[in-house]
Amino acid sequence: MTASTSHHPLAFAFGILGNIVSFIVFLAPLPTFWRVYKKKSTEGFQSVPYVFALFSTMIWIYYAFLKSHVILLITINSFGCVIETIYIAIYLTYATKQARVSTLRLLLLVNFGGFCLILLLSRFLSQGPTRVEVLGWVCVTFSVGVFAAPLSVMRMVIRTKSVEFMPFNLSFFLTLSAVMWLCYGLLLKDLYVATPNIIGFSFGVVQMALYTKYRNTKTIVEEKLPEHKADVVKQITILTTTPEVEVQVQAPVTSDANGTDAHQNSELNTDQHVHAQTCRNEKIIEPSMPGQLVTCEV
Repeated sequence: MTASTSHHPLAFAFGILGNIVSFIVFLAPLPTFWRVYKKKSTEGFQSVPYVFALFSTMIWIYYAFLKSHVILLITINSFGCVIETIYIAIYLTYATKQARVSTLRLLLLVNFGGFCLILLLSRFLSQGPTRVEVLGWVCVTFSVGVFAAPLSVMRMVIRTKSVEFMPFNLSFFLTLSAVMWLCYGLLLKDLYVATPNIIGFSFGVVQMALYTKYRNTKTIVEEKLPEHKADVVKQITILTTTPEVEVQVQAPVTSDANGTDAHQNSELNTDQHVHAQTCRNEKIIEPSMPGQLVTCEV
């Protein structure tokens, strides 16, 4: 037990629990990168979250060495640094040339340039406790940015009323991790550890509340057919989305010179020629967004 936590056994316990939960959180993207490895393609995934996660672990390790006696911060962020480096290496291996170049530029700018700048400024422009304070606020800033990253996902959940892209398990472990490190920071009276985890806990609770509200939401899709006699093109309005989008397809009414319009109208009125199918069997001409019209070609 370290000198700092020897007088706070409860803080040490929360630090151990925080390490365990954060370990699980760091391993959460494994299925994604396993799929990248199997398909030999990044499939449009972005490397930005992993680059900034790596940068966050680097500055927390630096902060922990300056602060001293917070070995539990060093252990978990060292593991995070290794696992994020592996994720980025896999991404660079299978990404397109353009994505690979963009990622390398970001790594040089943020992880090398940014970290070196912080290192030099903290060494030459501040001394003693001031250096720890300045670096502490830098850590808080980037940690808040990491915790705020799911805001776009939360906005998508509210707009689409679908929790497909916000797994409950990940939200739960992120919230639990924030609780562990919040208690750890409060018990050690470390403002820089506690502050970002207050925000992380708040976002985690909101995410789980959204999941509880929308987890049983059914998909309702309404379809409209344009009144064109030539190529039959269907316009589908997606009201809400779930992993399987169900569409109601109504046969168009066409007319020709032989007067078959009345005959088709009678058949339509007789059996209400409406059936359900999914848009996954059709060719999407334009990308679909919730609440917008998408065009499919039969």
